[in-house]
Amino acid sequence: MSAQPAKPAKPTGLDAISGDLNKLAQHFKTDKWGIHRYTQHYQRHLGHLKNESFNLLEIGIGGYNRPGQGGASLRMWKQFFPKARIFGMDIQDKSFVDEDRITTFIGDQSDPSSLNAVVDKIGELDVIIDDGSHRSPHVLTTFATLFPRLKDGGIYIVEDTQSSYWPEWQGSEDLDAAHTSMGMLKRLVDGLNYEEFVTENYQPTYTDLNVVGVHFYHNLVIIEKGRNAEGSNKRSALKQRYAKS
Repeated sequence: MSAQPAKPAKPTGLDAISGDLNKLAQHFKTDKWGIHRYTQHYQRHLGHLKNESFNLLEIGIGGYNRPGQGGASLRMWKQFFPKARIFGMDIQDKSFVDEDRITTFIGDQSDPSSLNAVVDKIGELDVIIDDGSHRSPHVLTTFATLFPRLKDGGIYIVEDTQSSYWPEWQGSEDLDAAHTSMGMLKRLVDGLNYEEFVTENYQPTYTDLNVVGVHFYHNLVIIEKGRNAEGSNKRSALKQRYAKS
């Protein structure tokens, strides 16, 4: 009688929860689950990268200027993505977080030259997460600088967008304010549909041409990058308008 093959051992410890971002967030004590409810959305939008080799940059490492504090989410990403290289950028020195597959940089997200210097050291970026100061001017500068440097098919994420509504955090009570982070992010939705605009001689922006999806959640926005050129039926639907041209 032949021996039965041994059953594979059940994963234990961190390996047992390595596929569940909610549980990993709780283990590493990152506020991406608990204070917020972000990891359930990350699981959906980043799950396809689970076993891929890629580069992830998170701006804002946490812990503020308290010695030895921060890095919880970087450790979470490392555990969830076993083949990824994880990078963090912070205005404070967080080099104590560095370990195999985690590298940190000192950088200022309000300064395009500082942002570009960090990315020059990393190379190609597949995922960018802005969990930095949450001040609207900084969010806008970071997006304008780094979104063009994100690879096609990449994902750009802005966390803690609630600050966009807080004047005390350089936001605005005006829901239509153009200078806030939410004002910029909401404009991306119109840009998705730039081919439907009837404004004569409209020139599409870089984001019009390169944003293919925008997902809004409570305090979290996830943006997909790709070639946005699906075409339009406006000339056949608006025959009277375009008969003049």
